[in-house]
Amino acid sequence: MAQKTARAIERASEIDLLASPTRIEIVDTLEALGRAVSVAELAGELGRPADGLYYHLRQLARGGLIEEETAPDGRRFRLRTESGARLSLRYRPGATANARAVGRVAASVLRVAERDFKRALGDPGAVVEGPRRELWAARGKGWVGPDQLTEINRLLGRLMELLHQPRTPEHDTLIAVSWVLAPLEPKSPRRAPERKPAQKRIRARPG
Repeated sequence: MAQKTARAIERASEIDLLASPTRIEIVDTLEALGRAVSVAELAGELGRPADGLYYHLRQLARGGLIEEETAPDGRRFRLRTESGARLSLRYRPGATANARAVGRVAASVLRVAERDFKRALGDPGAVVEGPRRELWAARGKGWVGPDQLTEINRLLGRLMELLHQPRTPEHDTLIAVSWVLAPLEPKSPRRAPERKPAQKRIRARPG
């Protein structure tokens, strides 16, 4: 099934709304559910008290990232995107407000990832081997060319497509994936400082 175009946000004020682990989890959960949900349902999905979510929901709604709907059974919230679409960040690298905000979001994403990993690592039933492995932390570093970089981006895009599926009886395992793709500046090998030749010590002879 074709994925709908993501809604890209660029303004630093909007991006900064996601510089909070709690708000990242709210947006991720609304995106995974793909529909408007009540605060009670959202709290149940996150395993958090409902009272602690209202502040964050109001901030996200004021910033235009989510919207509130009135339903017969109370207020409901959903992502402010086309149905089936997701949020993404548009980067403006350099000494920009956008780049600083994106950096803060990335730091929050990594904090959430660390917490998720540690929590899952404490579960003795977590699958850590085989084709259905669900717990994995790794870092890779290597040299690539344009073709390899294109393939990496294609695979990451495909990964997001696989994650962006509605819950069904066949899709009943909830997982989270976080990654950082970043170009590195090769370091020049450090040369050992040249050693000065030892000076020959001349001993005075007794006269």
